[in-house]
Amino acid sequence: MNGEIRPIKALVFDVFGTLVDWRGSLIRECQHFGRERGLDDVNWTGLVDAWRGRYQPSLEEVRAGRRSWTVLDDLHHESLLALLPGFGLEGRLSAAEIDWLVRGWHRLDPWPDTVPGLRRLHTPFLLAPLSNGNVALMANLARHARLPWDCVLGAELARHYKPDPEVYLTAIELLRLTPGEVMLVAAHNYDLRHARSHGMSTAFVRRPTEYGPEQAADLEAEEDWDYVVESLEELADALTGSARSA
Repeated sequence: MNGEIRPIKALVFDVFGTLVDWRGSLIRECQHFGRERGLDDVNWTGLVDAWRGRYQPSLEEVRAGRRSWTVLDDLHHESLLALLPGFGLEGRLSAAEIDWLVRGWHRLDPWPDTVPGLRRLHTPFLLAPLSNGNVALMANLARHARLPWDCVLGAELARHYKPDPEVYLTAIELLRLTPGEVMLVAAHNYDLRHARSHGMSTAFVRRPTEYGPEQAADLEAEEDWDYVVESLEELADALTGSARSA
């Protein structure tokens, strides 16, 4: 924590990795699907990691203007289709099964501290996702994981992907707050760095296993963020005191 307490009124959250365990959830779902379909020969863990590996490159095509605005569900679908041949799945899945796998991103499980922490934060603060996920994805994920949002913000409303400035600035504008009154909570230093550049408050939540046991990035806070915590419950402990004194 950098020692400066600002009157925070809204918390906006990165979602994939910060609030939900996308990797573990998808691996579990895919492996269960493989057993049910007799596809035990497939390296489902490798497929999930490769799928996520195409995430930023697919977003960059949109950010760079090389393709028109495309929602994340469609980018996930295209990425999965491109990966199927390399994992021995070409022609082995129906269109409905492929769609079901893509919608696995709508069924990700939260980290153990996520829901208890959000419930505690929901009383003093307005809560919303600030994700690259499209609105339908975020709404379905909230229902599955029981995330208590007041509204859904993010890339689709701005028609830009993080870290484009429009994503952060649109959220601030829609909330009708000053940048410092809005805190981004994220497990990714780059996301917080861009939020801070637009005047937002920042909180780093450490998620050292987001990418599995060999994770190499975002193991620690890389800057003096307003808050650095190990869980959302720890953040609730810190912010509840700040909320009472604001």
